[in-house]
Amino acid sequence: MTKKGYIITGIGMVIGLIAGYAYYYFIGCVSGTCAITSKPLNSTLYGGLMSGLLFNIFVKTPKK
Repeated sequence: MTKKGYIITGIGMVIGLIAGYAYYYFIGCVSGTCAITSKPLNSTLYGGLMSGLLFNIFVKTPKK
C-alpha cells in the first residue's frame, strides 16, 4: 500500500474512533448487556475498525 493509502485509511480510522465514542455517549446501551456499546472502549475500537475498512475501499492499488 502506498503512503496515500495509509493516510486515507488513517483518516477513516480517526473519524470512526470519534463516531464510535459519540455513539456510545449519545445512544449507548442502558442495560449494559450489549456487547459493543456497553463499554466506551469497545464502541470506540469497533467504530475505528469499521471506518478504517470502509475508507480502505477507496484506496487505489498501483498497477504492475
